[in-house]
Amino acid sequence: MASLLELSRTHSSLDVEDIDHLQRLTAEWAFLADLCFADLLLHVRSDDGRWMIVDQVRPATNQTMYAIDFVGTWATQAEDLMTRAADEGRSVEGDITLRVDVSGADDRTARVLAVPVRHGDRVIAVLTKEWVVRAGRNLGELERNYSRIFDQFAHMISSGTFPFPGQVADSSAAPRVGDGVMMLDVDATVTYVSPNANSALHRVGIQANPVGMRLAELGFHDGPARQAFERGEPVVEEFEQGADVTLLARCVPLVRSRDGDAHVVGGLLLIRDVTDLRKRDRLLLSKDATIREIHHRVKNNLQTISSLLRLQARRLESAEAKAAVSESVRRIRTIALVHESLSREPGDDIAFIEIVRPLLRLAEEGLQSPDRPVRFSVRGSGGRVPAHAATPLSVVLTELLQNAVDHGFPEGSGGGDIAVVLAHDGSSLTLRVIDDGRGIEPGFDLDQAPGLGLSIVRTLVTTELDGSIEMSPATSSDLAAVGLGDDSARPRGTRVELRVPSAAI
Repeated sequence: MASLLELSRTHSSLDVEDIDHLQRLTAEWAFLADLCFADLLLHVRSDDGRWMIVDQVRPATNQTMYAIDFVGTWATQAEDLMTRAADEGRSVEGDITLRVDVSGADDRTARVLAVPVRHGDRVIAVLTKEWVVRAGRNLGELERNYSRIFDQFAHMISSGTFPFPGQVADSSAAPRVGDGVMMLDVDATVTYVSPNANSALHRVGIQANPVGMRLAELGFHDGPARQAFERGEPVVEEFEQGADVTLLARCVPLVRSRDGDAHVVGGLLLIRDVTDLRKRDRLLLSKDATIREIHHRVKNNLQTISSLLRLQARRLESAEAKAAVSESVRRIRTIALVHESLSREPGDDIAFIEIVRPLLRLAEEGLQSPDRPVRFSVRGSGGRVPAHAATPLSVVLTELLQNAVDHGFPEGSGGGDIAVVLAHDGSSLTLRVIDDGRGIEPGFDLDQAPGLGLSIVRTLVTTELDGSIEMSPATSSDLAAVGLGDDSARPRGTRVELRVPSAAI
């Protein structure tokens, strides 16, 4: 479906400011449809005098007349009414035949009110209110009041004072008409209160009849009304009222032009009780804080275990035992680093790069020696990974880095470079570790490798991550892709690729 902007540019001679005015109108007009219990359609006039429907909104307070959208089609009815409204600059009312037969009777008619949309000194569009009059049914008090409120906004639209210019309060998260309506005069005195608004007042402990009383006299927070009247634009504010009741309010000022100036003559105050919603928000925040605290405590416990193992290693005399304990310390530090990173995140997932970078720093500190300096680098980001996958991925990466240093750059080799490449294409996470070391032996089979580190990698990849892993000699293109170069005087190095499906993480 084409947008209002595209349709207006294609089928009318409206300029950018005119179209911006219409976009601000349609951003606000949902509550107008609710107030008039009718469908609203917005039309722009083409150069040949036809009317193009550029937007449409249905009421949340009544059944719609139209089950289909007419946006992007030419109006086939009420064209004379719209032309009169645009040419005369005033609202015009008349009858049309229903475009869609919702009742089964082909000859059923509906009412149309054509309201000119003025911007500056020109009428740039026409808004139509379309509804069915039900015979034999009198309007109730709520409907009569809502209709009067809509008429005031229709007058503002035709005089060019609605929608309000510039940036106004976001109406997408604001209360709707069905939540509760209060009408105010210029002194913030209540002139009408809907049943739902009255219920909201009762929940905050206001039992008195509010009609005829100012908001401040009722003990009701009047901040949104005061700000809206002073600034001459809608204001949205959330506040606590009474005993632990949270209300969301939106006040839209009613404006009249007098002597060329716009004057506030009253306001529409919409209110919604969001107490339960905010309680759920606080529970979620509390849950997140608890989870972060658990991660923090696990990290502290792991660091304590790591310290105890290092103390134990100092008392060992066997070089093999010391090496085994050191490897265990390194693995524990990796898991502790993951929990430390998760303790800083508010949600259940984390950007993988935020774990990879500190892991590389950890590798630089623990795996290098003066006679084999190894430079580590990372490319890509890998997207976000859930907490349950972060630990096995980090342990696998640590083991692969350890393996690359130990086997690619033995003591006295002069060192080299190791690059970690991360990618996420939506269906899988790919992790590559590429080095320019001495490479793997001919006939090497990863599945048959006896080392503990690669055994851990295979187990985690296949059982925890449901992924696959391949190890092969690095090609010239592999080395060039990560900026390692291709020095023919030295071995080509090793390429390890881990692929984990998104469904597994």
